[in-house]
Amino acid sequence: MSHEIYWLSLTIGLTLLFWIPYVLNRMVVRGIRGTLANPALTDAPLAAWAQRARAAHANAAENLVMFAPAALVIHALGIGNATTDLACAVYFFARLAHYLVYTAGIPVLRTLVFVTGWASTSVLVVRALGAA
Repeated sequence: MSHEIYWLSLTIGLTLLFWIPYVLNRMVVRGIRGTLANPALTDAPLAAWAQRARAAHANAAENLVMFAPAALVIHALGIGNATTDLACAVYFFARLAHYLVYTAGIPVLRTLVFVTGWASTSVLVVRALGAA
């Protein structure tokens, strides 16, 4: 398994877990029955941190749509190197940090770790295009 596929797999696994905290809050706020029901405008709102966790999860999924193909292209073309390996590892930790700081409500740090993840994906795209 290439390093890029390894980090991609870890990132997918991490993203698969991001829903758990805010759904647990939904269970506390709305009960199990309310959690399993279709959402309604009259539902009690989630805690602020849970609303941010949900947004962070959505953001992680949106960004995975760009990171995953970039990592797969690097793997398929067999052009992985120390730089792409590092970029994938940095992406993983940037997404984890983004989720945590977004959920905690730390705005400036949230943006910095988001840009770090974006830059990591950009490194892969540049490598795939042969410029690095």
